[in-house]
Amino acid sequence: MRLANISEETMISAYPRYKKNSEFYDNRIIEVVKGFITYYGREDVRIFSAPGRTEIGGNHTDHQHGCVLAAAVDMDIVAAALPNGTNVIRVLSEGFAEDAVDISDLSVKEDEKNTSASLIRGVAARLTELGHPVGGFDMYAVSNVLKGSGLSSSAAYEVLLGTVMNGLFCDGALPPVEIAKIGQYAENVYFGKMCGLMDETASAVGGIVAIDFHDNANPIVQKLDFDFKDSGYALCIVDSGADHADLSDQYSAMPMEMRQVAAMLGIPVLRDADEAEFIKRIAEIRKEVGDRAVFRALHFFRENRRAQEEARLLEAGKFDEFLHMVNESGLSSLMYLQNVSVEGSVKDQEVLYALALCDILLEGKGAFRVHGGGLAGTVQAFVPQEMVGEFVEGIENMLCKGACHVISIRMAGGVELTEEVK
Repeated sequence: MRLANISEETMISAYPRYKKNSEFYDNRIIEVVKGFITYYGREDVRIFSAPGRTEIGGNHTDHQHGCVLAAAVDMDIVAAALPNGTNVIRVLSEGFAEDAVDISDLSVKEDEKNTSASLIRGVAARLTELGHPVGGFDMYAVSNVLKGSGLSSSAAYEVLLGTVMNGLFCDGALPPVEIAKIGQYAENVYFGKMCGLMDETASAVGGIVAIDFHDNANPIVQKLDFDFKDSGYALCIVDSGADHADLSDQYSAMPMEMRQVAAMLGIPVLRDADEAEFIKRIAEIRKEVGDRAVFRALHFFRENRRAQEEARLLEAGKFDEFLHMVNESGLSSLMYLQNVSVEGSVKDQEVLYALALCDILLEGKGAFRVHGGGLAGTVQAFVPQEMVGEFVEGIENMLCKGACHVISIRMAGGVELTEEVK
């Protein structure tokens, strides 16, 4: 039994597998409500949800104002929240210590960087800077977006915070892309990690989205009319077991090195670069910025075109050609972007090992590639439906139990699940 003011239609938009397993999803809502009542002592809560995301195409193109293809997934962070009438935001996530952030002071705190408290303060600060009201509130959250899973738990958390503050204090006036931008700002400025806008946009908007960041302040977001259920393939995420912790410098090096190449070409980001001029001057640029920066620029130019073509192929229903592009993307990330292993690590190369397992098990069928930021985390595989059971079993035998997740695309982005009781 779940809250009476959450409709079945709303649940299905957030959880596409709801009808098949309604008890599981209802129990998650009940768990969140009980947690809030236990820790904060109030009932009649409002329920919010923000999904993880899967990057389908455009690996590390967004921070160069490029094109990406992404989708919201049915793993999410769900939370109960209510205003508390103070200037303190109190957030308790299941399994973690409570964050208590006094928003009377919204300045960047160096000792908060790389913490969830920095994201809370950052989202509140940006909303305030944009002229929106923000107050204190209590929130209890439960997540099945595993940290470091490649499904972007950080973006889901940022979008959840923005969605909660939008609902509690702004009457839901902020559009999804604006919430995404606020989340990115919090991560860049307050958390201290450079990132593009893809993760937050996919989480905030929902569905399968093609995003063009050429005008980064006003990205063009197009929802695609395509359902993977009709493709004959399942979308699987393989968790390599590696962790993103302490890798911020290596993640930041990818956009920084691409921008070094862009600067040699007289522009701030590679989206505005002339690829022909880059090739003409490649020897000169190599001497100035180094080989890896050149490789990463090569990746960007080709991956940016691929992301646009992948969106076109999906809309045209040419799934086999789309899968070919996915495999090309994976090779480019391995050869040029070089984000499938941690710099300096020889013995432990978990992501590359997971890619090798996909190669072994798929035997030339489907497609696979590094997923998301890379270095640590996950890989993505498109697996023929008839091979899913064997694929999952094989991955978990050669990696570990629970390493392979079969996921569904979720149509809702960041959303309040509770509805006004009439």
